[in-house]
Amino acid sequence: MFSRFSETAKNSPFSVAKCSSESSPEPRRTRIMAAPNTDGDSCEFGSSTYYAYCGFGGILSCGITHTAIVPLDLVKCRIQVDSGKYKNLVNGFKVTIREDKLRGLGKGWAPTAIGYSMQGLCKFGFYEVFKILYSNLIGEEKTYQFRTSLYLAASASAEFFADIALAPMEAVKVRMQTQPGFANTLREGAPKLLAAEGIRGFYKGLPPLWMRQIPYTMMKFACFERTVEFLYKNVVPKPRSECSKSEQLVVTFAAGYIAGVFCAIVSHPADTVVSKLNNDVGSTAIQAARKLGMKGLWKGLGPRILMIGTLTALQWFIYDSVKVFFRLPRPPPPEEPESLKNKRLLKQQQAA
Repeated sequence: MFSRFSETAKNSPFSVAKCSSESSPEPRRTRIMAAPNTDGDSCEFGSSTYYAYCGFGGILSCGITHTAIVPLDLVKCRIQVDSGKYKNLVNGFKVTIREDKLRGLGKGWAPTAIGYSMQGLCKFGFYEVFKILYSNLIGEEKTYQFRTSLYLAASASAEFFADIALAPMEAVKVRMQTQPGFANTLREGAPKLLAAEGIRGFYKGLPPLWMRQIPYTMMKFACFERTVEFLYKNVVPKPRSECSKSEQLVVTFAAGYIAGVFCAIVSHPADTVVSKLNNDVGSTAIQAARKLGMKGLWKGLGPRILMIGTLTALQWFIYDSVKVFFRLPRPPPPEEPESLKNKRLLKQQQAA
């Protein structure tokens, strides 16, 4: 899937040539978010193999985490679409267990597992692709100067495609969880949705899904990248290169949780609209938002912060663990390129 982008990556400011003892001109090196490829790495940075492993890491990180929190997600969705019956998180669990027993808390696990695995493949895999692609377009210096904008652009581009992969399963999942009697399994729910609303029924929630997921993912990646940079610069007492793999993964988890809290807040109103829209046949996103009102748009924020904070932290932990396990090149926090340092020093000298 990602092989067509591997050649572009080789010349990217993110990419660093392998160290070699052969006599050859010294390759142009960058210290921006890219670690030198060493003999211990299993593949070359930006290669098709690298992208494939990143996509696999995305499948595991999103598929496992979203499936694990299905009970919390189910109650959150029910609070959003019927706050009169499901008043809060604790009450929502009590009502669900009373009506559907413990087994009812797992309703929708199959579309969740499939849908978010496909989303993770595109989200993380294409993020790596677009980050390198855009970096190559703007060059080394601008990659460092505008790295936050680059993270935002790359993650938004990746999520656009990720949501197309997610939308059909999300539509089935929400209906299973919020419409009593709709279906108990994916095999029952998907044909029923197709018969009732056609193909459009699977993608009706795509625009509000973009509204929810693109800001969420932009925050998820940009906040995570800058938080990691901040932690290594101001909190961790030693350079990243001197930290063990386990210590690096602790930093990854902490940065992921911080990013997750902001993600939940930014994306919550659109998440509520998605739940309401998929529950109300024939309504539009604007109509659903009007029915909910400003207060209704923020229903279920507490459970969502708990859910998304934990989920985002675990996703980054799993994703980074996959990179460690498969010995992928893992870029260190970005540092200012020598060319920019020289320009800054020259300006200081001229000003003096």
